[in-house]
Amino acid sequence: MSLQERLQNDLKESMKQKDELRTLTLRMILSEIRYARIEKKQDLSDPDVQALISKSIKKHQDSIEMYTKGNREDLAAREEDEKNILLSYLPEQLSEEKIEALVRETVQKTQASGLRDMGKVMQALMPLVKGKADGKLVSTVVQRLLGE
Repeated sequence: MSLQERLQNDLKESMKQKDELRTLTLRMILSEIRYARIEKKQDLSDPDVQALISKSIKKHQDSIEMYTKGNREDLAAREEDEKNILLSYLPEQLSEEKIEALVRETVQKTQASGLRDMGKVMQALMPLVKGKADGKLVSTVVQRLLGE
């Protein structure tokens, strides 16, 4: 079953269970998928759908930060709940320790010696962690390790 079919089935199930938040969240992401499919003029693969979900998660994370700064904890909590629903459709995210191990390995392979080699490291590393880790976190770990 493709990820898109799984989303559709879960939407039907959430509607039956009258889970309003899950239904709203799934409708939103399915709408984004339909829009992207129309834009590309072809069906989306699972990695494409995962990329859309990741993009939506990043939007939710930005909203959480803004609502928290604006002392709107109620809205921040709702965004957090929606983000967690979407996270369940992505592969398990790598821990910071695993990312650090991958970065160390990649730094050795690319023979990077400082921050000026960050682009080379990121280029080799991103295909390994795509969809499994937040790019901002990966970038932070690379900067920290290359700065040592």
